[in-house]
Amino acid sequence: MMFIELFLLLLSSLILIICVMVGVAFLTLLERSVLGYAQIRKGPNKVGVMGIPQPFCDAIKLFTKEQTYPMLSNYSSYYFSPIFSLFLSLSLWMSMPYLMSFFSFDMGILFFLCCTSLGAYTVMIAGWSSNSNYALLGGLRSVAQTISYEVSLILIMLSFIFMMGSFNFLGFYFYQSFIWFLFLSFPLGMVWFTSSLAETNRTPFDFAEGESELVSGFNVEYSSGGFALIFLSEYSSILFMSMLFSLMFLGGYLGSLIFFFELVFISFLFIWARGTLPRFRYDKLMYLAWKCFLPLSLNYIMFFVGAILMLKSILLM
Repeated sequence: MMFIELFLLLLSSLILIICVMVGVAFLTLLERSVLGYAQIRKGPNKVGVMGIPQPFCDAIKLFTKEQTYPMLSNYSSYYFSPIFSLFLSLSLWMSMPYLMSFFSFDMGILFFLCCTSLGAYTVMIAGWSSNSNYALLGGLRSVAQTISYEVSLILIMLSFIFMMGSFNFLGFYFYQSFIWFLFLSFPLGMVWFTSSLAETNRTPFDFAEGESELVSGFNVEYSSGGFALIFLSEYSSILFMSMLFSLMFLGGYLGSLIFFFELVFISFLFIWARGTLPRFRYDKLMYLAWKCFLPLSLNYIMFFVGAILMLKSILLM
């Protein structure tokens, strides 16, 4: 019986990974089409009907290209960091709160925080092992901004943990039966979304890949398969952060079709930000994290703790 359960678990994981990869493929198609409309030009429309097979053609092109690597690079670190990056971003999906208790577990929020924290190391190692000045500078920038914005992400999570009294993501579903958290804590929702943009290295916080100053940033020496894996991990993280926003602030019932429309809308906002906003200055990025988001998150924690203590004292009277 245990072997059957293990087999079903592995099969379910494989199906989940395939579905995430297909989702990533169509997210890239959506991004290119939206950016095409934003910049008043045509998006990908040559391959097949409305360019739908385009992401799969791009994947075949990238993975069949010749794999090159710099002679002066630290080869093992250079080779394995994109693989480890994709592995971490796919591991995040294991904490997704399935109502049929698939991989849902009581410490899901801690697992999510551990995996996102490890993501900074893959970018840093990719930049360092390339042995290129531009790649190293991109990696260092990415680590600094990821650590900065993780602080506000963790504090926002902590305020909800205090309120729910649980580390399980399913708590968000049960506590939003009557009203969404977005209405109760709108500023926290905006801070979470902005921090998600910084966490996934997206515009206007794409300092790790700043083309104007760093050629291409930490992935400048990567081509073919290595670049494709970095690309897949980034877009998989975008999808996951969109799912998490829908779960935390917009009700988060996975059995509903509306939940998936919310997920697509939040992913669209990631793309919309890229099409409209210019890149931030680096000192403003740090100012925003430490002088704006950190005090706001701390104030909300004190507010939630105070509200819970007040409710408990009223109930005990």
